[in-house]
Parts: sequence; C-alpha cells; structure tokens
Amino acid sequence: MRAALDRLYDVAAWIAAACMVGLLVMVLLGIAGRRFGFHVPGTDAYAGYLMAAAGFLALAHTLKRNEHIRVTLLLAVCGARVRRALEFWSLAVALLLAALLAFYSVRLAWQSYAFRDISTGNDATPLWIPQLAMAIGSLILVVAFADEAVLELRGRRGRRAPAELQRNE
Repeated sequence: MRAALDRLYDVAAWIAAACMVGLLVMVLLGIAGRRFGFHVPGTDAYAGYLMAAAGFLALAHTLKRNEHIRVTLLLAVCGARVRRALEFWSLAVALLLAALLAFYSVRLAWQSYAFRDISTGNDATPLWIPQLAMAIGSLILVVAFADEAVLELRGRRGRRAPAELQRNE
C-alpha cells in the first residue's frame, strides 16, 4: 500500500511538472505572438488553467515531502505527548478542510459538466476540463492527509529534527 500511495503522489507531481512546462509554452507563445505579430487564441486562459492544475496536483506531493509552510513555534517548546496531540489535531482539521475542498471541487466540476458551462474567453473551453485537475488534486490531498493521520496514530510519521523545527524561513 505504501508503494502505491507514494506512486500516486509522484505521478500527480509529474503531471504538475508537465503542467508547468505547458504553462511556460503558453507564456512563450503569447510573447512570441506579440513580438512577431500573430495571435493564438486562448493562451492566457490556458496558462491560467495550467497554473491552477500545477498548484493543485502538487499539493499532496509537497505535503508528503514536508514542504508545506508550517508554524512550528509552539511545537518546538512542547513535550513529546503534547506535540503528538497537536500534530494529530492539526492533521484532523487539515483532513476535514481538504475533504471539504475536494467535495466542493468535485461538485463544481460535475455541475460545470452537467450545465455545459464554457469559458467566457475566446477559447470557449468547457470549464469542467480545467476544474477536473483541481478536483483530482484535492482528492489526492485528502488521501495524503489521511495517510499522514494514520502514520501519526501508528507513531510512524517522520519527525523533523528539533533544529529544523526552530528554523525561521
């Protein structure tokens, strides 16, 4: 199960990286179009869609690599039992919030599909397509938070070194 979850997070991160490359292509295409006098419709909209997709699809991978911004001032001065309780409480709250985000993201994509909602820009993209990346990224984030909560309950969650907890970035 561990290998499958890690593979899921990695695949989502690779897709997010591909979206970043696509974003770069859209921006460069827009710049080249202005420089050389041609226009490719929808490059701005597609750049926005790709940026959102990259952000949402990378959330779980970032969480699992301990790269999310954390306020650890309180954790640094707590004892081990209190720290563990605070960690689990924060994971439970984060799991709830991620589940709400995923629910409403999936609902939004489904409603856009059902109502045949399209972009108001000149690209006329069906909106459920870019919203799907947000929904999938949110669902994977829910899985990642649930994974972290289970690891915390079992005492197998990776701990940060005390010096790293006190580092101010």
